[in-house]
Amino acid sequence: MDPERSNICTADVVIATAGRDEGKLFYVLSAQDGFLQLVNGKDRTLEKPKRKKCKHVQKVLRSETRVAAKLRSGDRVLNSELRRDLAFLSREMQSNDLGGF
Repeated sequence: MDPERSNICTADVVIATAGRDEGKLFYVLSAQDGFLQLVNGKDRTLEKPKRKKCKHVQKVLRSETRVAAKLRSGDRVLNSELRRDLAFLSREMQSNDLGGF
């Protein structure tokens, strides 16, 4: 298994590399047994997270935002906060050309 993918944990930001959601950014809600629960606040809300294998995502960064801190601590997070934060990260990645598809 790729060591880059084995160290994905809660509140990391990942990009889907396979499936119909390829190229989309997600927050990791939980990670266990080779599977991740992914949310983005729009298509995949906190009430209905996407279950995806670790090998089908790529870790983008370890987010140090307020939303990430809430996810790690177990505090309540709103879908609108997820959408706003991921949109900001996406714009930042595109302007800095940090990666993506």
